[in-house]
Amino acid sequence: MKDEFPILPPLSNLPNLPPLPTLSPLSIMVESVASLYENGLERYKNGESPESLIPVFKEICDRAKKNATAWSSLAWLYLLVDKPQQALKAAQKGVKLDKNSPQGRINLALALLDTGTKGVRDHIEAVQRVMAFSAEVRQEIQENIQDGLERKPDWDNLIRIQKWLFE
Repeated sequence: MKDEFPILPPLSNLPNLPPLPTLSPLSIMVESVASLYENGLERYKNGESPESLIPVFKEICDRAKKNATAWSSLAWLYLLVDKPQQALKAAQKGVKLDKNSPQGRINLALALLDTGTKGVRDHIEAVQRVMAFSAEVRQEIQENIQDGLERKPDWDNLIRIQKWLFE
């Protein structure tokens, strides 16, 4: 009963293993935010309701306050559920963080239209300039607009933006 625990072998008998990588709390947080975003995006693509995804994207934005894509995604979700004031705030943060994001600018233009706020033209013109130089961006915008209209078929302001950009 004297030796209740097994005797461990001396350290010199253990195989040489590479050291474990050192992860800072920031790298762990960034990785978890990235995986949370990817998971939320996948859930959205699989048809999950915007209402159930808003808390997920709010958490992402709370944890990664300088992630323009997350703010733009949150704005899109708010727009889909007819919460234009919240969409406007999220879209403004997204565009402030990344002025070159065409989808961010479209979301901001939609939020401006939905709230009756001025300033839409500047954002539409910025998107048009990017689209003129990138067929890939043009295609992505078309797909995003189509997705929005499938989820919210009577979205008049999105139909207006679609006409401004593609007609």
